[in-house]
Amino acid sequence: MADKLIDLRVFADDGGRMNLSLTDVHGSALIVSQFTLFADMSRGRRPSLLGAGDPNRARALYEAFVQRFRERGIETSSGSFGAVMRVGIENDGPVTLVLSSDDWPTRV
Repeated sequence: MADKLIDLRVFADDGGRMNLSLTDVHGSALIVSQFTLFADMSRGRRPSLLGAGDPNRARALYEAFVQRFRERGIETSSGSFGAVMRVGIENDGPVTLVLSSDDWPTRV
């Protein structure tokens, strides 16, 4: 997944087309873990984290993901796994991409 993200052509070329990768634009990365993505909100009003994966395995996967970016020569900053962090973001562009190694049925 790290290699796919690094090589994903999502940055605009001189013609304005999404045709350049993170390496092409000499970009950097900020990688922050977000365990709440595994929350089950199918019932009630409180997210359930009972189905979340093992935190030790999650930490190892997170650290391997960050390490792969660094191995590929990407300047990479990372958050503290499991910590409460406030991160600001400024989106640039008309698209939002969802990457998953699992099947992702279209949600319209």
